[in-house]
Amino acid sequence: MRHPLLDIIDRETRTAPAGIAAICSAHPWVLEAAVREAAESWAPALIESTSNQVNQFGGYTGMTPADFVTLVGGVVRGIGLEPVRVMLGADHLGPFPWRGQPAERAMDNACRLASDSVAAGYTKLHLDASMPLADDRLRDGEPMPVEMAAQRTAMLCEAAEKACRADTGFRPVYVIGTEVPVPGGATRDGMAPEVTPPSELRRTVDAVHRAFQERSLSDAWERVCAVVVQPGVEFGDRTVFRYDREKARGLTKAIREFPRLVFEGHSTDYQPQSDLTRMVEDGIAILKVGPALTFAMREGLFLLSRVEQELLPDREPGHAERLPEVLERAMRANPEHWRMHYRGSQAEVAFSLKYSLSDRARYYWNDPQVSRCVDGLLKRLDSNGIPPTLVSQYFPVQFARVADGRLAPSARALVVDRIRDTLRCYSNAIMTAAATRR
Repeated sequence: MRHPLLDIIDRETRTAPAGIAAICSAHPWVLEAAVREAAESWAPALIESTSNQVNQFGGYTGMTPADFVTLVGGVVRGIGLEPVRVMLGADHLGPFPWRGQPAERAMDNACRLASDSVAAGYTKLHLDASMPLADDRLRDGEPMPVEMAAQRTAMLCEAAEKACRADTGFRPVYVIGTEVPVPGGATRDGMAPEVTPPSELRRTVDAVHRAFQERSLSDAWERVCAVVVQPGVEFGDRTVFRYDREKARGLTKAIREFPRLVFEGHSTDYQPQSDLTRMVEDGIAILKVGPALTFAMREGLFLLSRVEQELLPDREPGHAERLPEVLERAMRANPEHWRMHYRGSQAEVAFSLKYSLSDRARYYWNDPQVSRCVDGLLKRLDSNGIPPTLVSQYFPVQFARVADGRLAPSARALVVDRIRDTLRCYSNAIMTAAATRR
């Protein structure tokens, strides 16, 4: 059976621009938003977990690939979407979580993750071996040699291929590339990233092709569908670097030399809908988005906290601490997920903890105190009911959907729909691009 992602790529390379958003998140509310968007837009859903989020040791979510498949499956069944319309992918599948270990051990772990992912039901793998490992003899700041990264990419593919079962509907498709952004986005604001030179694209594709041939992976090479490059798109703590079609023109023209390949664009978060449309038109057919979705979720939850302040200003002593304060306390108690990302004065750091575009807060929603605070907030609001006037005040876009009966005025539904507003930008951008004939 042919992988459905290949049909999208065929349309992109042969007829009209086509694309798909890759949802990179493991939060149940984001997953619900993604599945609901797919159900209403009639587009397939591509949902991915990163090697940091989900791996054989649990990742920061505590989930293995099999656990993630179960989680997504439960959301899909709960909404009633046909399972065949959901594709599961692995983002940054490689040795990144174990980059501080010697190469042999790190790659053993990475290959195990590739095997476990395919065995669990993942069918789209972004193979990322772009980072130096502990005993690689590279100078500080020296990039990973393309040939070394290609060899390790082939190792990951070989492990994935060996894990394929005969009873699966289709074999996995692969995404390659050595000029890969750091998982989760940029670590700081600064200059706009340099666009990948076309020569580097050619060198990468050739190197990975040779490495696949050396390991007798010719069949798998036919299922390599995309290449990760840097088209000049990134975001930092407070800055978004927008897509500049003219700067990327040489790169986007070069992909036409490889008829079966499209670009996979990382860090497309916060790009305006018009720029997303241009990206799809230019062959950046797979649009990765993650932090922008949990950023929207955090916005919605903070707004619910404001609703509670208006609705229940005198709730009982001992429960007066609001969600923003609980979240900040959890982040300060365990700074490992943000301390390398947020710098500046105390006031600047405090601002970033809550409002940074990098959204390092996404690592803390599973914290027991934060989780209890969210659960309590939802329970209190739903028990009292949110008056239409407060829905209008704090969720004006959702208010219109509540008013005409398309959306329930429950606390969770309001936040999930706010997440969907971000996804709607992607759906609309892809549909607009699809109307452009080649």
